[in-house]
Amino acid sequence: MRWTLKPKPTPHKVTHLAKDLGVDSVIASLLVQRGIESYESAKNFFRPNLNDLYDPFLMKDMDKAVARIEKAIIEEENILIYGDYDVDGTTSVALLSSYLLTYYPNVATYIPDRYHEGYGISFKGIDFAEDNGFSLVIALDCGIKAIDKVKYASEKKIDFIICDHHRPGKEIPKAVAVLDPKREDCTYPFKELCGCGVGFKLVQGLSKKRGLKTEDLLLYLDLVATAIGADIVSITGENRILAYHGLRVINSNPRPGFKAILQQVNKEVLTITDVVFIIAPRINAAGRMKHGDHAVTLLIETDENLANEYADAIEGFNTDRRETDKRITQEALNQIEEQKEQKGFTTVVYHENWHKGVIGIVASRLIETYYRPTIVFTDSGEKLAASARSVKGFDIYNALEGCAEYIDDFGGHKYAAGLTLFRKDYKAFKTQFEKIVSETIDPNLLIPEIRIDAQIDLKDITPKFYRLLKQFAPFGPGNMAPVFMTQDLQDTGYGKCVGEEKDHLRLTTTQNGHNKIAGIGFNLGNKHDLITNKKPFKAAYSIDENYWNNTVSLQLKLKDIKE
Repeated sequence: MRWTLKPKPTPHKVTHLAKDLGVDSVIASLLVQRGIESYESAKNFFRPNLNDLYDPFLMKDMDKAVARIEKAIIEEENILIYGDYDVDGTTSVALLSSYLLTYYPNVATYIPDRYHEGYGISFKGIDFAEDNGFSLVIALDCGIKAIDKVKYASEKKIDFIICDHHRPGKEIPKAVAVLDPKREDCTYPFKELCGCGVGFKLVQGLSKKRGLKTEDLLLYLDLVATAIGADIVSITGENRILAYHGLRVINSNPRPGFKAILQQVNKEVLTITDVVFIIAPRINAAGRMKHGDHAVTLLIETDENLANEYADAIEGFNTDRRETDKRITQEALNQIEEQKEQKGFTTVVYHENWHKGVIGIVASRLIETYYRPTIVFTDSGEKLAASARSVKGFDIYNALEGCAEYIDDFGGHKYAAGLTLFRKDYKAFKTQFEKIVSETIDPNLLIPEIRIDAQIDLKDITPKFYRLLKQFAPFGPGNMAPVFMTQDLQDTGYGKCVGEEKDHLRLTTTQNGHNKIAGIGFNLGNKHDLITNKKPFKAAYSIDENYWNNTVSLQLKLKDIKE
């Protein structure tokens, strides 16, 4: 791994902020690195305020979307809330449908079947709307490229409102309204909303027209925070405000569906990381292994007993998902080894029987071994379907655009995308993708990077220091948990490999014989030799708390160690 020490901020800015806030220079430096240089901006950072959210009507077409929904309610039309089957989509559907149902009954939900309909708006979904008398469909977390589907719906006298956050193509669907901050003609100040975030802005717009305040929508923010974490969007700007308050709702007053999930894992206080690794995989498992409807049903349920039943079912789906992705990951690794393709710039693998619901997870797992842009294909009817994942700093969406002649359809983000192509084009696509990536990627991006915020000594790590660090949360892209480096460390002599496979490293370290502190390095068991016989080493780490025998202590969460 390559270690990159972030540039030190301008000293006078750090000194000035440290004095204004009454904090030490390390904390002030971390803030200045994040663009926080004044008392006022620090207050906004540490105490995110719902009043600082932007006016939803700054988003292009928001007025049209709100007017069309109000018209539907006045004329007693049936409204269908349509969303993708992943966390962002199902939370969006749960959010908008449960909000509308508080004052209008003619609302239903629709999640496409991952296997029979595929991603996004489907012809089958539109036929369902027609057959059941829905004249307005609101699509969430999908639809920005559904030109033909929206046209098909309009021929059936069905109107569409699209709420999406994916990058548009050259043409925008001819819907009644298209809410997407990434539209080139949209001047909305914050571009990094997730799909559920765009859905929340629509709810905010509807509420404003009804004379309600943003505070009245607080209980919906648990869904938004979950989508923000799961979709790995930037936790800055509006996303930070929404995630901060959404986490507080999850921890103080969780909806029955979340409460049922948390009872199964015995977790009391959740961070955004816990949301990503505990709640999100379970919600996703429904769409991956069975049907996304199960996730929406759990998220909107108000009866705790029923929520517990639904959570039990989803826990079963999640267990199946874990077993399936573990098996397929190993099969994919074997395929890479057998094909002797380890030396390229990309990983592209395919097997006709791989489970379509887990290929995105498998792609992420493969990057852990072969750190490079990765695409995993499987059969999907007469076509091949794939999930693409990238490495930090490389835009895989742009790379796919360079392979467009071989792709049937694709969509996504800088770091994650989905695509389909015809079987006959697979080899040509694979060759072209390797060519595009090899010509455009900086080779340094193929080496995992640890970005280090500051170099400190162990004596700097105090309970007060950690209390302030915790207030930097929620963490995520744009505001990652601070990473530190300390030199001249020694193990006290009791460091050892732990875990079933002995692949983790546990140690207690000192600096110059003082300031003992424990550390845990997951998957760093192979570094054990670097710390034996009290050899000096340096470490890159974050700081967290260790709970053991009813005692809480600070520990180093090791990311890497070097001689």
